[in-house]
Amino acid sequence: MPEDCLFCRIAAGEIPADVVDQTERAIAFRDITPQAPVHVLVIPRRHIATLSLADDGPELGDLMLLAARVARAEGIAESGFRTVINTNDDGGQMVHHLHIHVLGGRRLRWPPG
Repeated sequence: MPEDCLFCRIAAGEIPADVVDQTERAIAFRDITPQAPVHVLVIPRRHIATLSLADDGPELGDLMLLAARVARAEGIAESGFRTVINTNDDGGQMVHHLHIHVLGGRRLRWPPG
């Protein structure tokens, strides 16, 4: 675990977060600067800097399944929600630990900007 990785420290329980769900391999918590009424981040427990460095298909599947479970639990699965993975600086990734944004609770526009 890189000591300077904020999400690794959240996954390790060193930094508090509003955790909404978790599995053996992943954890989901509310974004501290929500961009929609529901904005949850789903991250792997192990450090993976970006999607382009991911190499474990079952682990990625677990992340997506947890994202879907969060959407159902938050009551946005039926009305609709968006999942976003920003990859590297030009992709808008601000924390270099793979994470999926789960956004919903209002009509989302496209393109996002």
